[in-house]
Amino acid sequence: MNKVTRVLTFSVYGVLATVAIFAVGTRFTDGPLAVFTGGPFKSGEITEAPSDWSYLKDRGEIQFQTMEPDRSRTVWLATHDRRLFIVSGYMNTRQGGIWKQWPHYLENDDRVILRIDDKLYEQRLQRIMQGPEVIPVLNELARKYFSGNEGLGTEETITSGDTWMFEVVSR
Repeated sequence: MNKVTRVLTFSVYGVLATVAIFAVGTRFTDGPLAVFTGGPFKSGEITEAPSDWSYLKDRGEIQFQTMEPDRSRTVWLATHDRRLFIVSGYMNTRQGGIWKQWPHYLENDDRVILRIDDKLYEQRLQRIMQGPEVIPVLNELARKYFSGNEGLGTEETITSGDTWMFEVVSR
C-alpha cells in the first residue's frame, strides 16, 4: 500500500471510530443530541398530560423516550382534533431499517415519556393503521414539513406499513 492510500484508509477509519464513539456516548446523555438518540431523561418535571395538545400545532419537534430500551430521540409531530400524533416514514426502506428502530421497540412496550418544555408526560403510543384521522394528520405533516406537498406518505403507505402512525394516548 502506498503512503497516500494508508493515510486515506487511516482517516476513514478514524472518522468512523469517532462517529461510533459519539453515537454510543450519547446513550448516557440526558435526552437526544441533534439526530442522535440519547439516554433516558434525567431532567424535567413529571406533569399530567393535557387533554388538548393543539398548543403544539406549530411546534417543530418534541423529544420522547421509549422504556425498553430506555433511549430518547427527537421527532416531528402533528396535532389534529386536539390529539397528538407521531409518524415514522420510510419503514420499508434500507434507510428506515437503519434509522427507524424505535417503532419496533413499541411492539413490546408502548409506554413512552414525552419531554416538552422541561415537562415530562408519561404516555403510550398507539399505532393507527386506518381511520378518519389518517388523512388529516398526513396533511398536517405535509403543511408543517413539506410546504404542503405530499410528505411522509398516503393512506396507502399507512395501511401497507411503509409509514407508521402513532397517537399519543394516556397510560
